[in-house]
Amino acid sequence: MEGHSRPAKRGEAAPGFTEFVALVALMMGLTAFSIDNLLPAFSHIQQHFQVVEANDLQLLITAYMVGFGVMQIVFGTLSDVIGRKKTLMAGLVIYTAGCALAMVADSFTLLLIARLIQGLGAAAARVLSVAIVRDRFEGREMARVMSFCMMVFLIIPVIAPTLGSGVLLLAEWHMIFGAMLALGLILALWFGLRMPETLPPARRVPLSLRAIGAGMGRALSNRRTFLYTTAMGLMLGSLMAYIAVAQQTFENGIYKLGGLFPLAFAAIAAIMSVASFLNAKLVRTVGMRRLSHFGMVGFTLMGAAQVAAGYAWDGVPPVILYCTLLGLAQALFAITVPNFNSIAMEPMGAVAGTASSFIGFYTTLFGAALGVVVGRSFDGTVLPLGFGYMVLGLAAVVMVLIAEKGRLFSAQRDGAA
Repeated sequence: MEGHSRPAKRGEAAPGFTEFVALVALMMGLTAFSIDNLLPAFSHIQQHFQVVEANDLQLLITAYMVGFGVMQIVFGTLSDVIGRKKTLMAGLVIYTAGCALAMVADSFTLLLIARLIQGLGAAAARVLSVAIVRDRFEGREMARVMSFCMMVFLIIPVIAPTLGSGVLLLAEWHMIFGAMLALGLILALWFGLRMPETLPPARRVPLSLRAIGAGMGRALSNRRTFLYTTAMGLMLGSLMAYIAVAQQTFENGIYKLGGLFPLAFAAIAAIMSVASFLNAKLVRTVGMRRLSHFGMVGFTLMGAAQVAAGYAWDGVPPVILYCTLLGLAQALFAITVPNFNSIAMEPMGAVAGTASSFIGFYTTLFGAALGVVVGRSFDGTVLPLGFGYMVLGLAAVVMVLIAEKGRLFSAQRDGAA
């Protein structure tokens, strides 16, 4: 089935396509901002709380992602019962409470609790961004919209570390959470005023364990949905590992770029944004599967190239070469994951919120766990991350091969259940 959109009802206040994409991208980007904006403050937090082991700072990412992963299952299911709008507002209340707590945290433990609460609330924005797009679009059109959303969303990692560094020039690190609080309030106001409810009462499901279990069971039992979701989780693990070690790799660890760290991080995110734009332009003609399979295989090869470069230069290849390889890998990630998400969601239209929550829950916790394993293995060289990309990418290839019964690069199945 070829994709199509479901327009808002006549007379209903609703954003146009460009505003819709921007608003959904901001919902998706809340988590990116909440992670990337904090990266320049890691060394300040380490000194403030006298954290002995630098790898322990990765817990600031892990705590957030655990809360983020767990609550997606709740918010997605709840949104199928009471609607998208009320659910998002509830999540933003929790998120802003976490921001406020982080601003006054007087211990590393309390800061980790605040990060957990932030993640719990931000889960609503992430899972509902996918569900809202699925409410309005299907098939390749959904993949196209998701790619545009990701293209805009990826602007946030470009600017977030620089904004975080700017805050540190004017105030202490606590105020970075003030910027997160402000963004959460902006999203709540914009969404509340401009986005109509996309799930009408007639399409909602009753609040019952049986109905929730049926929705989860549908996502688990559909071979293509489950295996593509698993492949997404594997690739997300590499992204989580990269984010966890980025500050140690570029700022004060391997390459010691210092204040230039946000520029290196932004350059890689910019490459991902360009790749998302190309994906949005090509997905209608090339197809979700061809593009994503190409991206997945290329991503795995880029991981192998990182490993080869690491061995060739005793674990520390030239920074330009390494950023190029890493940027290409992330670009291929940006081509792959939005299409995987669309392929996984395609058979789930009747239970989009529940399915989206399951996909978010599973991929986030799975990816976060893999990211912890790879990130904690950081040893002052680029080799652990390179091996992570290569091995996780290869495992994703295996999952997709099983899902597609041994066939890759075919566009004929786009839109199939």
